Amino acid sequence: MLIDISKFDKCHLLVVGDLMLDEYLWGDVDRISPEAPVQVVSVQNEGFALGGAGNVVSNVVALGGKVSAAGVIGTGRNGQLLMDMFDELGVNTEGIVKEPGRITTRKTRIIAVNHANQQVLRIDREKKQDIFASTMEKMVGIIENKMPDIDVILISDYGKGLITERMILQVIASTKKHKKVTIVDPKGLDFSKYSGASLLTPNKKEAALASNVEIVDEHSLKKAAKKILQNVNLDQLLITCGKDGMVLFEKNAEPFRVKAEARQVFDVSGAGDTVLAVLGLAVASDISIKNSLAVANAAAGIVVGKAGTATVSKQELASALKIVMGKVGTTAASDQKLTSPQKSHVRDLPDKYKKLTELPALIKDLKKSGKRIVLTNGCFDLLHAGHIMLFSASKRMGDILFVAIDDDESVKTLKGSGRPVINAKERVRIISALDSVDYVVVFSSPELKKLIEIIQPNVLTKGSNYTDQEVFGRKLVEKYGGQVELIPVTENISSTRIIDTIKSIRQE
Repeated sequence: MLIDISKFDKCHLLVVGDLMLDEYLWGDVDRISPEAPVQVVSVQNEGFALGGAGNVVSNVVALGGKVSAAGVIGTGRNGQLLMDMFDELGVNTEGIVKEPGRITTRKTRIIAVNHANQQVLRIDREKKQDIFASTMEKMVGIIENKMPDIDVILISDYGKGLITERMILQVIASTKKHKKVTIVDPKGLDFSKYSGASLLTPNKKEAALASNVEIVDEHSLKKAAKKILQNVNLDQLLITCGKDGMVLFEKNAEPFRVKAEARQVFDVSGAGDTVLAVLGLAVASDISIKNSLAVANAAAGIVVGKAGTATVSKQELASALKIVMGKVGTTAASDQKLTSPQKSHVRDLPDKYKKLTELPALIKDLKKSGKRIVLTNGCFDLLHAGHIMLFSASKRMGDILFVAIDDDESVKTLKGSGRPVINAKERVRIISALDSVDYVVVFSSPELKKLIEIIQPNVLTKGSNYTDQEVFGRKLVEKYGGQVELIPVTENISSTRIIDTIKSIRQE
């Protein structure tokens, strides 16, 4: 049975938690400093991302969900930068309170690109202190007012002073009053403060510390879970186990395990945030709890294959679920909360195809990884040897090649009646089959400027039958620090010439 994730964009989640600013410095490490026995990082790229509960928000938005955020930040530059980033995502920030004298948590990670994106150093700027009583009262009031419009509440506790016992007591009381599901990603040794939550999602290490049980095997895992459920009033307990998947525990019920898919792991930071976000969206979409775990597990498997705190797109998740659901369908079918069979939301286009709305998150991930991005665009109707040469030469100029193709209406406008010969969907399939091409995007002529602004390629390529001045977007690319390269066209071949040849043969 396939899971329908199309309802994610109808969900409204409230994320309450510690907000952080993640800073990334990407560079090459190839020598030792002459001043001290330390590595020298030659910075090639830098950027910011939402961290902590902010990463939960990013994951929800990336999957199409609507989000309201509640948290506390400082009044300085870092706090304002966080607010600007939330505004760009369209997040409701009424519940975010600026507290005078507070430091907005900022974590700087230095990554060695030429050493498999290994993290060299992390620098934390923070001050752990409980929020003011006035801050809490203001925030709780806003949360209470928003509760009727919220589907699921996610609480992301990073132990920075927001999720105090008094704070969470009031939030959970409000969720009970409004009969809302509350999912909590906990922190610390005492889980009793989360009593009343619908679902708690500690990782194995956190569960071991909270239960004072060393978890070394299945037996000790069950023992730790039993102890937590005895001490904390919970509906359900989910312990995430990294490469071993995740296990759901309930009182008087057998544990339910979801195994992880084998994947190459680049970075586990933020995987718990992804699990929390996806669980919230799945539950809010009326997906059964066991199927919700399968969705969250698939999402976590994707995100650990990316560098830094990252998000998962709807397309990536839909593609992963094709595989995952074939392995848990029989178990999930016995779940009493399972709704009637649903239609698959998986598109019939290759994974290389990306919509314009999917590009910002993808580009952010690629640039955080220090990738050099190349973009080429055109109609590419009736693919021929000249196109193949263009793609191959373009790919050699960078790490990732985006091929942007004009939609059918644009091709008709540019080339005339009877064009395109091959529609956009089929052109996407054909171009995606080429090894030199990493991603394919379809755009209308008026969207080309927006496309360039989103991708901000390091290199924009066209055939040498154009001049520099004729290349649309040249000034825009150069404004972002990129360059335009003309690929030599040595053969007198074009789609139009091929079509004209065919027409002349038919006339004979």
